[in-house]
Amino acid sequence: MKGKTAIITGAGRGIGRAVAVRLAKAGANVVINYLGNENAAKETQDLCLKEGAGATVVRGDVSCEEDCIRIVKTAVETFGTVDILVNNAGITRDGLLLRMDEKDFEAVMDTNLKGTFLMTKTVIRDMMKKRRGKIINVSSIVGIQGNPGQANYAAAKAGIIGFTKAAAREMAAKGININAVAPGFIETDMTAAMTDKAAETVTAAIPSGRLGKPEDVAETVAFLAGKESDYITGQIICVDGGLCMK
Repeated sequence: MKGKTAIITGAGRGIGRAVAVRLAKAGANVVINYLGNENAAKETQDLCLKEGAGATVVRGDVSCEEDCIRIVKTAVETFGTVDILVNNAGITRDGLLLRMDEKDFEAVMDTNLKGTFLMTKTVIRDMMKKRRGKIINVSSIVGIQGNPGQANYAAAKAGIIGFTKAAAREMAAKGININAVAPGFIETDMTAAMTDKAAETVTAAIPSGRLGKPEDVAETVAFLAGKESDYITGQIICVDGGLCMK
């Protein structure tokens, strides 16, 4: 990926950080987007720079179109182009359906689904002109099979799957590949909040017998961002240790 530029949203930590470092290791320049934690984003930047890649940090709310335009503009001004977009930014506002506030539903939909739409729409024009580009959206197995207490998150992640398929059909003839990964239970801040008993129950249900690591997802994203996946588009790849077999 030497000479290519990748934007990774929500790249301050967790899966986003692992993806940024993996793409940097492959030679790509990386644009590290964050919203709340500048220090974490700069830590990601340092890790990417150690890989010998170009790396810059840009704050922005992906649910705001003006911010999305600024993120992409920063990438182009810094590195000259955008070849890869990884829509990873996401939040949770868990709660049982009957108790879920409308604002919590809207917040999750705005960041997770609307943010994916706005970032994709913003980069797609330049990719169409070049007739090449790779877009990888981060969904979740929760968007495939649901999860109690996460109606908003499941709806947003399911929406990303539908969006990925529709956008891929529109852009395939333009040389743009659009795919999604659907992580299962990955060792991040979200799963760290689980009780030991809950973690044991989840692990017991995973055929591979362990939680995933952010690097497991990053390797799949790197494959979808590289030339080896040029004939793959509109696909949803579960990275879940076999938890969500169809």
